[in-house]
Amino acid sequence: MAATDYPVGHPLAVKLWSRKLAREALKATMAYKFMGESSNFLIQVFDETRKSAGDRIRIPLRMQFTSRGVTENEQLEGNEDTLTTHSDDLLINELNNAARVKTRIDAQRVPFSVREEARLGIQDWYSDRIDTAAANALTGNTAVTDTIYTGFNATTAPTSATGNRRIIYADEASTTEGSLSASQTFQLTMLDTAVQIAKTSTPKIRPIKVGSQEYYVVFLHPNQVRSLRTATNTGSWLDIQKQAMAGGEIEENPIFTGALGVYNGIVLHEWVRLPKAPANANTRRAVFCGAQAAAWAYGKNTGEEPNYVEDTFDYGREFGVSVQTILGCKKLVFNSIDFSTIVITTWAADL
Repeated sequence: MAATDYPVGHPLAVKLWSRKLAREALKATMAYKFMGESSNFLIQVFDETRKSAGDRIRIPLRMQFTSRGVTENEQLEGNEDTLTTHSDDLLINELNNAARVKTRIDAQRVPFSVREEARLGIQDWYSDRIDTAAANALTGNTAVTDTIYTGFNATTAPTSATGNRRIIYADEASTTEGSLSASQTFQLTMLDTAVQIAKTSTPKIRPIKVGSQEYYVVFLHPNQVRSLRTATNTGSWLDIQKQAMAGGEIEENPIFTGALGVYNGIVLHEWVRLPKAPANANTRRAVFCGAQAAAWAYGKNTGEEPNYVEDTFDYGREFGVSVQTILGCKKLVFNSIDFSTIVITTWAADL
């Protein structure tokens, strides 16, 4: 009697394999923790290109009304406010990769599963590519010009205009990232400066609401975290950590998962993929974010979980696994001003 068999490449096996791979990839990715479809998320997901044809989404922004208004015995007609709107475009494109391995004698020769290692390799590659694109976009890493590493949208340098600047240097006096030196490391006071800019610039950087509270998020490279820990007295660092999970409203919120702590209404996270400044290899760019710091989109038949496809070749003697998706991401910029990000560049040389 023939036995029921589910070999590599069987439709049911592919589906289960794909789900496992997708779940693991999502867990390994920082950017996905901060994504959602509402305007309250750090990375807002727009779904227009998942519902209809097209490779571009035009994202509008309405500025706040600024007129005085009128009162008794004053004419309203002729003193109306006018709409002021700006827009930013988000492009999407294909992101694909695959691994192919032999499954017969080669698999026999090694003490591990070549199929499993191929799966893990694709998973690691996809997680890295998602986070690399998000980090390059948020920090405005113009040193990277290949858009496959930037979410298929060109990066733009942080806004430096007076009154709407979106970049802070380590000593608050330097005018270029290239001039930073070994004494100019990350300090907590830089976060205070970022909060002040967020609250007083035009447009203001809107915090993320968590229950009845509001928070900003800052991502720090591990080199900057080390500077912060060694430069801050022990009591201050412990106070930051104690606030990481304080309060019932925030315990289940993803912006606190894995956080280093909280300082001045800012949730601190460590992110290894933050890039160096283009002009100084001994620096790192931390990035302070509010709501709608970046936009994200997918194509039709894709989404958070990409398509994973298995295949066999040469009469089943070789095996392949691929990841396939259509996506795009971009730091939001309206009227030539970074909408919800502030880059903090400090000395952060590798050990």
